[in-house]
Amino acid sequence: MSARYDELMAMKNFGQAYAYTDRDVMLYAYGIGMGADPMAETELAFVNEATYTARPLKVVPTFASVAAWGAGPGEMNLNRLLVVDGERDITFHRPLPVAAKITADSTVLDVFDKGKDKGVVIRHQTVLRDETGAELATLLASRFARGDGGFGGPSAGQPEPHQMPSRAPDRTVEITTRPDQALIYRLCGDRNPLHSDPEFAKRAGFARPILHGMCTYGITCRGVLQTYADYDPAAFKRHAVRFSSPVYPGETVTMAMWKDGEVISFEAKVKERDVTVIKSGRTVLG
Repeated sequence: MSARYDELMAMKNFGQAYAYTDRDVMLYAYGIGMGADPMAETELAFVNEATYTARPLKVVPTFASVAAWGAGPGEMNLNRLLVVDGERDITFHRPLPVAAKITADSTVLDVFDKGKDKGVVIRHQTVLRDETGAELATLLASRFARGDGGFGGPSAGQPEPHQMPSRAPDRTVEITTRPDQALIYRLCGDRNPLHSDPEFAKRAGFARPILHGMCTYGITCRGVLQTYADYDPAAFKRHAVRFSSPVYPGETVTMAMWKDGEVISFEAKVKERDVTVIKSGRTVLG
């Protein structure tokens, strides 16, 4: 293998220290669109701690994706303009606390070189732990660097996608995004100008700034929360997706879901353009 392949595969970063508060938890929930109805107690429980009758604040399971924002194996020196999320898969070992000091251990798992001018797929893992060292969540991510590749790494061997049921969906829900949603969600950590700067988005090949893929990821978590999980974060054991196309802020995300035991399979489309934005989605409840 090439020196570049060996360099990427050797990347790791242990003991990264982070902390978050209930403000971060509520901002994330608001950033993925929860709380739009000021009278909907089921969603207010994730965005409002100031209640007349005391109740615990809930944490959206996929808050794990931003709880240690910036954690990773290290600087990969990729063409930032052409990097997009490929997949995200989080295993939840226990419900996330409302506030915590945590550590993150990150390693590169795989590098798949698609060839010159075809890009490279990099899979890496981050394990979040609490102050006692107990595992909170394991995050698997893949990034597709469209402007890199061709350095001689393997091209085959990527994990097979989750197979979707062949029957009609058991349930379908529509979740509307706000025109300014990317500007809110970016405050959770991802300040990539692709989601806020029209000129940057145009240079990256988009008509206007796009919604963060990880915001769409959180929206699909909302979809399962409100249907099959009864708004119970502790019910989530795993939540995984493949990103296939971006959402533009203001569009409506339509989720089709299939329930087989504790496994919820799902895909998502943009209603206005009939474009699939999430494929091979899978939530494991328990």
